[in-house]
Amino acid sequence: MFEAKDMQVYYKDFCALNMQGGVRVKKGDRVGIIGANGSGKTTFIKACLGLIPYSGNIISEIKPHEMAVHMQENDYVETMNVAAIMKMLLGKDPYKDAKVREMIDFFSFKESLNKKFKQLSGGQKQRFTVIMVLLQEAPLTFFDEVTTGLDFETRQDLMRKIVEWYENKETALFFVTHYYEELEQMANKIMILDKGRLIDFDDKDKLFEKYCGFSIITLQKTVENEKLLRSYQLLHAPEQTLAVKCSDAEEEYEVMGKLNAQNVNFKRSNDDVEIMSLNAIVGRKELGI
Repeated sequence: MFEAKDMQVYYKDFCALNMQGGVRVKKGDRVGIIGANGSGKTTFIKACLGLIPYSGNIISEIKPHEMAVHMQENDYVETMNVAAIMKMLLGKDPYKDAKVREMIDFFSFKESLNKKFKQLSGGQKQRFTVIMVLLQEAPLTFFDEVTTGLDFETRQDLMRKIVEWYENKETALFFVTHYYEELEQMANKIMILDKGRLIDFDDKDKLFEKYCGFSIITLQKTVENEKLLRSYQLLHAPEQTLAVKCSDAEEEYEVMGKLNAQNVNFKRSNDDVEIMSLNAIVGRKELGI
């Protein structure tokens, strides 16, 4: 359906994207793009959409104008009525068109139609932009930091709506976010970028097994806990966190038994995207790749 290979993007002498290898996406894939600020996430999206020049190959059944995108910044005329903006851009009356009404009801947006865009809250603005993107019914859609700046409850509600809307649909998605729990909820594939380089790309489950093993046990980093776990392999983890790599169910059971015996609080996971991506990036650096 869509494949991007060996892509490079330069801004004058600065190489913003230098992907050796590629990513291949089929219908229904949900690809989470991970990377720190400046890693090339938005640059990759813009290149795929043909918005900036690039070298490399994009092999796609879908033309750029057939793709949809939600960018970090989406500007509308702030003094216009929201319903008027929708009618102008979509060519459809939001009060009369059945598909538009369905989307408005689904996202609980009806009460916002009569407001000016500048009067919308941050969450309402994001819902509006998401509605405009989804109504394009594109076979390939990019979401770039769709929940940034929203409070936890609003983020959770918006993500739940997006996941529910795309359930059982063949639309392929690229989803950029710095909230790892959203990728655990949404993505079946992960694309890891670091300083413009493609670190890895594969099914989420395969990447977790590659970098974290069967499962991981995470707990607070203390001197006592480090001593307790010194005979086990520790992974790279966020600050003040210990992450124990468990190679199989037997080792997992053994680690949890030790922690329970000492009344240590812990969490078990086999899909922690943050720790998986951290070990992928740090591991490449340690190997000098």
